[in-house]
Amino acid sequence: MNIEATKLELMHLLLQTQKETLLVKLKKVFEEEQTDWWTEMNSEEQEEIKTGIAQANRGEYIDNDTVMKRFKK
Repeated sequence: MNIEATKLELMHLLLQTQKETLLVKLKKVFEEEQTDWWTEMNSEEQEEIKTGIAQANRGEYIDNDTVMKRFKK
């Protein structure tokens, strides 16, 4: 069975169930499977983002329109 067929089958089963406990369990599985993109980055990448946020908070940035005009030339 391919992944799309499996998804459709699961959607069908999900829509048919009236068991709240099952829905809670499924939700928990999905929550546990979600990854946090921040923790998946290395410390150097995290520091670069922190630096960028700090610069933006100080107003040290170029807005998107200005950048797009610059690169259209």
